Amino acid sequence: MSLDDEAVARLYREHATALRRFVRAATSNADQVEDVVQETILRVWKRGPETENMRGYLYQTARHVIIDGYRRRSRRPEETGWGEDEPAIEEDQFDRLLLRVVMEEALARISTDHRNIILALHYQRLTAAEAAQSLGIPLGTVKSRAFYAAKALRSVLDEMGVGQS
Repeated sequence: MSLDDEAVARLYREHATALRRFVRAATSNADQVEDVVQETILRVWKRGPETENMRGYLYQTARHVIIDGYRRRSRRPEETGWGEDEPAIEEDQFDRLLLRVVMEEALARISTDHRNIILALHYQRLTAAEAAQSLGIPLGTVKSRAFYAAKALRSVLDEMGVGQS
């Protein structure tokens, strides 16, 4: 196996599963999912970017591959293999999807206690008192954990390169 083959294989091993999950959320066509993942890996490998946030760069590239495929299908509807029966997905939807995948990954990297507080307060939209009751912890603990959870999440997002230009 050449160095180039090994680099592509390593990129695929490390990121293909997360990319599949990201692409699968945008399309239900299994053939398209694998095509987009492979095209994304190849595009990123050819460019050889030096980035601390490879996963984010891969997601952004996958987004472009999906949009390119949609545009090709729009211009040439007779082309097969891209799931003609699927509804068109707007760029907004990809941005929301990308944000959701990035947030899921970031939340998975923080402690369970911090994740539970963020989910309760920001996703379930519970008040601090409701979160305390739901989680079975004192109100003061909810407030303290909320502060440290936000700090931990911000740190993880910074590590992932989110919000950095």
